[in-house]
Amino acid sequence: MEVQLNTLYVVTRAATVRRDHLTLQVIVEKVVRITVPVHQLESVAVFGGVHVTPSAMGLCAENGVAVNFLTESGRLLARVDAPSSGNVLLRREQFRKADDDLARATVSRCVVAGKVQNCRNLMLRSARETTDATDQAALTAATIHLASVLPPLETDTDANTVRGREGDAAREYFAAFGAMLRTNRAEFTPAGRTRRPPLDRMNSLLSFLYGLLTHDCVSACAAAGLDPSVGFLHVDRPGRPGLALDLMEEFRPLLADRLALALVNRQQVKPGGFEVRDGGGVMMDDATRKTVLSAYQQRKREEVTHPYLNQKVPLGRLPFLQARILARHLRGDLPGYVPCILKN
Repeated sequence: MEVQLNTLYVVTRAATVRRDHLTLQVIVEKVVRITVPVHQLESVAVFGGVHVTPSAMGLCAENGVAVNFLTESGRLLARVDAPSSGNVLLRREQFRKADDDLARATVSRCVVAGKVQNCRNLMLRSARETTDATDQAALTAATIHLASVLPPLETDTDANTVRGREGDAAREYFAAFGAMLRTNRAEFTPAGRTRRPPLDRMNSLLSFLYGLLTHDCVSACAAAGLDPSVGFLHVDRPGRPGLALDLMEEFRPLLADRLALALVNRQQVKPGGFEVRDGGGVMMDDATRKTVLSAYQQRKREEVTHPYLNQKVPLGRLPFLQARILARHLRGDLPGYVPCILKN
């Protein structure tokens, strides 16, 4: 367990998070492993079989600290939070636009354009760096296909059409994903995208990182006064944070995919760090999860220049800035949502 960017992450199985006056304590095998003053936290994220006592959840709620429960693979299960203090007028505008077909398509195509361009930039970077002609050809072909998705996307007026283009681009992207691997290719090349459960090591790694990213994007939406559940690209589904999933699309290649590739290529994550469960699901062991979590936090601390705001910011703050840009669009202050596109 560790505290990073005002979030307490607890991944140790059978750990307990309890209240001690105005602090949270993490107990493992009856030993206090860490004590954190609640005023230093923005959120708590617990994975798998971690127990959080009711008094600990009450302390968090009293101090505006959200408690997020995730599976071992990183999927968000539930979020315990205090009543929202968000701008009700902004949320009403969000709901109106989410129910308007053209407005839904307009936001959706901006979200997808950001994701496709960031995926394409990641593949272009890998194609430049590889010395393997076959990999370079596969990546170049994939980038050409992804580029072909963008022009018709600009004029789409139906959200279902936008979703179809996103699905087409994602299939092409993951078909060439293995060409970006430099080591342990046989063990880590994904057979497409699988989840619930992930059926191979790379999908297990990606699912965990996407879970962390979902947690951050839910927090970003709430901080901007938006309802994380009501999205544009992602249709409404009970229990699903649709807007947070919309927001995270452009960050999948930036904060998750690129990190997954780096961890494998640098051999920080190895084939032996995964377990095959009943039913064929593949999960990371505790040590690998901790390695990935630490690397994710380090990645979030790296500074980049925001292309729209022209300011240097840590990568981990980008979802919060983008949520505010989306809020400005929904209020009518911006003519469209401006996704964050970073060149590698």
